[in-house]
Amino acid sequence: MKKELPKIDEYNFPLIYKHLANFIKIEVSKARVNSVVLGLSGGIDSAVACYLASNALGKENVAALIMPYESSSGAGMDDALKVVKTLGISHYVIDITKQINEYFTKERAIAAPDDIRVRKGNKMARERMSILYDYSYKLNSLVLGTSNKSELLLGYGTLYGDMASALNPIGDIYKTQIYNLAEHLDIPKSIITKAPSADLWEGQSDEGELGFTYETADGIMYLLIDKMYKPEVVVSLGYDENLVNKIYDKIKKSQYKRRMPLIAKVSERTINIDFRYLRDWA
Repeated sequence: MKKELPKIDEYNFPLIYKHLANFIKIEVSKARVNSVVLGLSGGIDSAVACYLASNALGKENVAALIMPYESSSGAGMDDALKVVKTLGISHYVIDITKQINEYFTKERAIAAPDDIRVRKGNKMARERMSILYDYSYKLNSLVLGTSNKSELLLGYGTLYGDMASALNPIGDIYKTQIYNLAEHLDIPKSIITKAPSADLWEGQSDEGELGFTYETADGIMYLLIDKMYKPEVVVSLGYDENLVNKIYDKIKKSQYKRRMPLIAKVSERTINIDFRYLRDWA
């Protein structure tokens, strides 16, 4: 019998909300700043992170960067602006079309279309994060992460792109739980009901690229990761064996994305090996 992923329901939402708000407040204050900056795409993850930050720090301490590309959907822009208007936070619109197209001008002639499409998506994610970190300096703010637990486990994100941040309030919340949390935060319905997409090219969807739904994947990952069940045990509970193995393989193969860069050990105390302290050690 399949085991359901726990829902963020009325019973535990106040506790989870308080925990996430405190996390943002405490971690921001540890860095001796008062504010955060984040990329707002019009998707559900960045909207949830934005609402949490605004409620935790106050609207005056949250800035959103909306960074469209020429193929970005108009609906995404509309939803991002809807969040900005609802929360009353400051925002900046920075079009990244020119720098992305300039970089790939010569590449288009020598590379396969599919290769260019994926590389361009990665470049866009890293360009946006580069701009976010520039604005974090400009605004004396921390970059707020918007990657959920499902994306981080599956490696469905760009290293040093959308997976980067100074702190991430939703990184331990599965995608299907994000929808439940969004309902409690009263996020606009147009954001909650649309299909999840990184909006990297026309018609792109997360679940279409992954080849499975978040609902199914989250149930499997909850058992593999949170419950520490072996793949064969998960299969015995009613999940498809090929899908369980596929997801398990994705988690293992993307481990390098979830770690700091590896350093070859030559001294007595090596960073991230023997020399390991909390980020607020100072």
